[in-house]
Amino acid sequence: MDGGIAVLGQVAFWGLYSGCIYILLATGLNLIFGVMKVVNFAHGEFLMLGTYITFFFFVISGFNPYLLLFLSIPILIGAGIIVERLCFRPILGTGKLNEIFISLGLIYIFQNGVAMVFTDEWRSMKSPFADLTIGIGPIQLPLDYIIIVVITAIILVGLSVFLDRTTTGKAIRASSQNRRGAMLMGINVERMDMLTFGIGAGLAGAAGTLWAVSGQVFSPYMGSVPAIKGFAIIILGGLGSIPGAIIGGLAIGMVENFTAFFLGGSWKDAISFILLIVVLLVRPTGLFGEAGE
Repeated sequence: MDGGIAVLGQVAFWGLYSGCIYILLATGLNLIFGVMKVVNFAHGEFLMLGTYITFFFFVISGFNPYLLLFLSIPILIGAGIIVERLCFRPILGTGKLNEIFISLGLIYIFQNGVAMVFTDEWRSMKSPFADLTIGIGPIQLPLDYIIIVVITAIILVGLSVFLDRTTTGKAIRASSQNRRGAMLMGINVERMDMLTFGIGAGLAGAAGTLWAVSGQVFSPYMGSVPAIKGFAIIILGGLGSIPGAIIGGLAIGMVENFTAFFLGGSWKDAISFILLIVVLLVRPTGLFGEAGE
C-alpha cells in the first residue's frame, strides 16, 4: 500500500514538474496574446533557443546551469524585442493570416539556423544535482525537479509583482484590457507591445533552460510540440488569463504523466487534446475565460 502511494506521489510530482515547464511557456504566450492579440506559432522556438543558449554557455563555462537563467532570459528578451520590431510590428492589425505565415517562416529560420550551428543531433546535459534525491515520507523526489518547481514559483511571483505593482506593469495590463483607452490615457502602446513580446520570449527561454537542466533531450526541431501544447493550455485556461495559463499548465502536466503511467507513453500527447476538447464542449471560453468573449 505504502509503495503504491509512493509511486503515485512521484508521478504527481513529475506532473507538477512538467506543468512548470508548460506554465512558463504558456504564460509568456498568453501575455503576448493578451496585449497584442497576436498568434505566434513560433513561440516554441524561443524555448528551443533557451535550451541551446544554456547548453552552449554550460559547455564553454562549466557554470552551474541554473545560474545560466541570468543569461538565457535577458538574451531571449532581446530576441523577442527584435522579432516583434522586425516581424510582427509591420503586420500588426493586417489579419491573422499574415501572423500565421510570419510565424511559420520564423519557425523554419530558427530551426535551420540552430541546426547549422549545432547540427540537428539530439543533445542533453546533466545537472550537477542529477543524482541527488530528497525523501519526503516514502517518496523520493529528484532535487532538480524540486529546484525547478521553486524557480518557477519565484518567476511567477516576480511577474505578478511586476504587473501589479510597477508603473510599466500597470501600463501593460491597461493595454491588455483596453488598447484604445490606454492610448488615450497617454500610454505608449507600441512600447508595451515590444516589452510584452520580450517578456513572453524571456519566459519561454526560462522554460528552455529548465528543460535542458532537467536532463530532457533537445534538438533544433523540438519546439513545435511544446508550442502546440502552449496554445492548448491558453485555450483551456482562457485566452489572456495568466491564472488560466497556470491552472491549464498544471492540469496538462498532471494528466499527461498519470496517463503515461496508467496507459503508456503513446497516449501522453493525445490525452492533452482530449482534455481540451472536453473542456471546450462544456465551457467554450475556457476555464477562466469570460462568458460572451
